[in-house]
Amino acid sequence: MRKTLAVGRKELHQIARDRRSLMVLLFVPAFFLLLYGYALNFDLQDIQLAVHDNDRSNASRELVNAFVRSGYFQLTADVSSRREYETLIDRGDVRAVLVIPPGLQRDLLTGHRVPVQVIINGDNSNTATTVMGYVLGVLQTVSAQYQARASVRGSARPITVESRVWYNPQLRSTLFLIPGLIAYIGMISAVVSTSLSVVREKERGTMEQVRMAPLATGSFIIGKTLPYFVISLATSVAIVVASMGLFGLPMNGSWILLILALSLYLAGALGLGLMISTIADSQQVAFQLAVLASFLPTMMLSGFVFPIASMPAPIQAVTFVVPARYFIVALRSILLKGADLTSFWTQLVALAVYAALMLTLASTRLSRQWT
Repeated sequence: MRKTLAVGRKELHQIARDRRSLMVLLFVPAFFLLLYGYALNFDLQDIQLAVHDNDRSNASRELVNAFVRSGYFQLTADVSSRREYETLIDRGDVRAVLVIPPGLQRDLLTGHRVPVQVIINGDNSNTATTVMGYVLGVLQTVSAQYQARASVRGSARPITVESRVWYNPQLRSTLFLIPGLIAYIGMISAVVSTSLSVVREKERGTMEQVRMAPLATGSFIIGKTLPYFVISLATSVAIVVASMGLFGLPMNGSWILLILALSLYLAGALGLGLMISTIADSQQVAFQLAVLASFLPTMMLSGFVFPIASMPAPIQAVTFVVPARYFIVALRSILLKGADLTSFWTQLVALAVYAALMLTLASTRLSRQWT
């Protein structure tokens, strides 16, 4: 343990003297947060529908079929209680819930107005806005059909919609963007900083001294990553706190779960950076590989910018090895939904597996280079 801490202290002194590392770890995250937090606005289309049918009539089935036939909705679940669709929304299995009141068919046939409730998951404000537009379009079409059948003239539509947007009632795009930005900033800063650490030893010729020292590979890896882990974790938490103050980001979940998710995610990112540092022979190559391995997958294949469901099947398969895909889901569940561990434990397991794999591969490659 003493040897590991000695490596860690040495790395902290190295970071303090290296302005490039300090820039990456401290100023770049703040710059990205302010730039993208205020400037970006993305669209997403992925509408999975659950139905809570309290009428169980031909009219209610026709209404559900109208949603499915529209081409915008996919019927994912038929629930019988509020608790069921709350769980589905918390897990991210559905985007919208159609709640059909009892007496729908009777009121439609008599020309009375029928309020139909639609509950929309608002963790993605752009999606929620799109879903609401599609819902209104479908209900207006069905309402016009019943209005024509009943020969009602000059009266209000028989079907009216009462929409509810959960987790983001104001449909603020910032609340959708910030969790993705935290994943994006954390990945880039952690991978770039650690990818340069081992390569720096190679360029300065100090790696040979490290090889001759009575130091195990595991101790060297832990000592190298520990300072970056602490700094990256503190920076990520500071970004969350800053987002709460600057953008009104809510914290509806547990800080302990947030720290756990951040720790697993950053451990995997640091492992990837160390893996890159064992491959590259110069800091320039290491930097380019780090940006390529962290920037593109996190931005393009995590669901942050583009919906995974709309990607071709081969690309969707690739996204399973992108840790940001799991981290963003866990982060939104904690910050926006206030969900407990049962709603996103699979994401944390995936992050833990990825971190263990990356650190093991980096340690194995470094051991082979020492021998």
